[in-house]
Amino acid sequence: MFYSNNSRLKRSVLLILLVLAWPLTAGASGFGVFTQGASGLGQANAVVAHPTGPSSLYFNPALLNDVPGRGIEVGTTGIYSDRNVTLNSGGTEDSDDGWNFPSTFYYTHQVNDRLTAGFGVFFPFGLSNTWDDDYEGRYLGTSGEVLTMNINPAVSWRVTDRLSLAAGFSMLYMEATLESKINQTAAYTILQNQGAPLPNLTAPLADVDQEFAGDGWGAGYNLGLLYKFTDRISFGATYRSHIDVAINSADVDFDNVHPFLGTAFPETAASTDIRLPAQATAGVAFRITEPLVIEVGVRWEDWESTEELKIEFDAPVLGQTTNVTPRDWDATWTYNIGGQYRVNETWAINAGYLYGKNAVPDNTFEPIIPDTDAHLFTLGAEAGFGPWTIAGAFGYEHHEARTKDNRLGDPLGSILAGQPISTANGEYESDIYLVGLSVGYRF
Repeated sequence: MFYSNNSRLKRSVLLILLVLAWPLTAGASGFGVFTQGASGLGQANAVVAHPTGPSSLYFNPALLNDVPGRGIEVGTTGIYSDRNVTLNSGGTEDSDDGWNFPSTFYYTHQVNDRLTAGFGVFFPFGLSNTWDDDYEGRYLGTSGEVLTMNINPAVSWRVTDRLSLAAGFSMLYMEATLESKINQTAAYTILQNQGAPLPNLTAPLADVDQEFAGDGWGAGYNLGLLYKFTDRISFGATYRSHIDVAINSADVDFDNVHPFLGTAFPETAASTDIRLPAQATAGVAFRITEPLVIEVGVRWEDWESTEELKIEFDAPVLGQTTNVTPRDWDATWTYNIGGQYRVNETWAINAGYLYGKNAVPDNTFEPIIPDTDAHLFTLGAEAGFGPWTIAGAFGYEHHEARTKDNRLGDPLGSILAGQPISTANGEYESDIYLVGLSVGYRF
């Protein structure tokens, strides 16, 4: 056991894990969360082929053989989103996102010159996006919150002086809450047209509030490789498998339902399966001079496996036991460059740039996941004081403006009208600000 001779370390690790697992630390802007360590963030995540300390367990566990001794690292990243839309119908809307703080914990132990093991807890996917209840796109969604927590032990083996291989196992917990409005006037009229004994309306009805909330577990694995061509050039690659999460204990709640429609909107249990994408990353690091290392990298994510969101209801909702939302997302590529310049034995400066393609096609682009091509600019610094290491980073992520011009909008109103009723069409703009902090200690 790694901690058998250090009961104080045991208690510290357990306390940190309890803090990290607390739901208040959950959430991030966007669906993929890559702020898994301040040193990595400062280099725009171009850290697959050179180590960042214990946080290398996430970026490439094969690097752990270059992390000496025993080390612990904890960190968090404050993420703030500024999203708005200029509507084709006139006016603008701002999202109501606040700060979110996805956090990380890593512990690594170099058993000998060939074997290093580690354990990490981090949040690889997340979503936090909220719009006003009277927003034009309210029938598509008013709020989306997704928390994922990945518990990831890993082992790295130095096969030769130049080649290291690693493997890990992931247990992932997901908690999701999705909220939207339902056009109750349209629902009432549709049921009336189908022969339901309902009196004629004298005024429009207020929208129904719909909430889907559930959680579940999934499992996967990750692999890592590091090859040092020379003492100054190294190549790193990683693969994380897709993870299927079965959410079998979800609840669907409806509020503000007209008394005549109570049986059409029952409080019911629901289930769904969500596939989180496989990911592959590669990078080449160049030690230009002794204090300067620069890495270029690429990342692939299999969002193409996200074809639809299918929810099964235990009791019929508006006569339907299944609700299917098309996704038809695309696999994406991300390109980055980053580096570190060591000023002296104490201080180092990090900087980087990342460009990421979006996964959402025009026909399913919608307000809850307004994904667009992104440019991330980062700057950071690290300081070492004896066994302690402190790293900080700032990131500015600019998302290119994107226009929603599709038929997504009011599904019940569209049925009633006999043609699509698009809502929330317009130009979407997003800027995201990130502030990361990590603290490490080497035993």
